[in-house]
Parts: sequence; C-alpha cells; structure tokens
Amino acid sequence: MNQIIRCKNCDAIIMKTPFDQYPEYELSPEGSFEDFRMIEKDDFQDFLILHHGHQLENLKIIEDSFVSERAYSEPVKTSFFKATNGKDKFVVKKFREKIDEPLKYQLISGDYSLQCTTIEIQEKEISKQLINEVKPPLSQTQIAAFLKLYRHVAEDIDPKALERVSEESPHPLEIYYKMDDLRLMYLLRNCRNIFKGPQYSAMEEFIYRHKDNGVLLLKATYKIQFTEIAKPEKKRVSVASLMGKEKMVGK
Repeated sequence: MNQIIRCKNCDAIIMKTPFDQYPEYELSPEGSFEDFRMIEKDDFQDFLILHHGHQLENLKIIEDSFVSERAYSEPVKTSFFKATNGKDKFVVKKFREKIDEPLKYQLISGDYSLQCTTIEIQEKEISKQLINEVKPPLSQTQIAAFLKLYRHVAEDIDPKALERVSEESPHPLEIYYKMDDLRLMYLLRNCRNIFKGPQYSAMEEFIYRHKDNGVLLLKATYKIQFTEIAKPEKKRVSVASLMGKEKMVGK
C-alpha cells in the first residue's frame, strides 16, 4: 500500500510503495545482454537514514485533487495533488524529467485551483450516434440543426451548477457534466421544430438514453491556476543573543 511520509524538520517527502525494495539491473561492463548486474535498493530505508532523528508524519491524499497539464498516459510530466496530516494541507509536486528516472515528490508553497476555460458538446460523437441509432434516419440538415440547437443550450453554462459524472477522460483537465433538467426540457421542446412524428419520438428516446452517461454529456476543459503563498520563516536565534542570556544567568 502506498504511503506518503513527510519530514517535519526539512519538508522532504517520500512516497513509500511496495516497489521501494525492488532491485535495479544494469548491463555488465562488457555490455552482454545475458549478463546483468543486480543492484539492491531500499528507497524508504535510505530516506530514514537521511532523516535520522527528525520528526516524521503520515500524509493522506485528498480525494479528487490530482491535476496535470498532460494526459494520464504521459510517463514524463509534472502533476500536483493535495495531502493533509489531519490539520494542515499541503501541495505535493510529482514529477520526473526523463522516462528512466524514478518519480520524485516535493512540497511546494502555494495552492492551486481549476478554472474552466470552455464547455463544449461532443459533436463528432453525437453525429455518429445519431446516424447509427435514430430510425427513421435523419438527414444531414436535421443533424446539423440539432447540433446547432445543442450548442446554443450549452452556451454560458456555469459548471458549478451542473452535476459532475464519473465519465472516463484521458486528460485530468477534462471533466464531464450532465445537463440540468431545465436545459433538458428546453432542448426537448425546441426539437419539435426540427423533428416530426416518429423522428421526434426517436430523438426523445435518444436524448433520455444518452443524457446521463453518453454522448450528450458536456465536456468542460480547465486550466490550473496557481496562487503563491509566502512560506513563513523559522525564527533564528543569534549567537550574540545566546551569549547575552548566558551572561545574565551567570550574574
């Protein structure tokens, strides 16, 4: 089980994992692929030795706090998440600069939030599903009219007023939302101006079928907004003041 540990004395941090004791292998000096040299490792034990005598504490990752400007599948990237010791919150930077490097963790001063930049409909996916599912078939003019109507419905929506869904996204800055009941009714009502008879009935079924977990979900794109927070300086006691105190005690 993964465990985040912070050194309270110097703010160093480590992610303790089951892989900490996995050995590394490298080629022999001769370069033979059949002759590997095993290097024993214990990252957590090295951390304990380095911070011997320091105060350590466990941190718990705050759920849904992970952010990154690159896709989940990217092996080389910088990500951020939040953690807490039950009292204070910390921002953790997780990164590596080369694919063959181990992940590094670092506490940073400041905080971050997500700012929505765009909300859009899934046009290509909607068009494909309409062609495959709706019978009697729709004309390209009707599909274009529906997309135009749905874009209008999605304009100027505040994502805070929408319900987030657990739709899988390949990117941490893309979040999917359900359209609210008021806009759903507006969409259905205006569909009557585009579709008639059996086509309208088919479109009504299509909308209810895909509104919660399908192509009619609204996709919001976010950017990471950082706020710098000055780190409080630790009080330093000068040698001169300590000598002055010793003289006072000696009198």
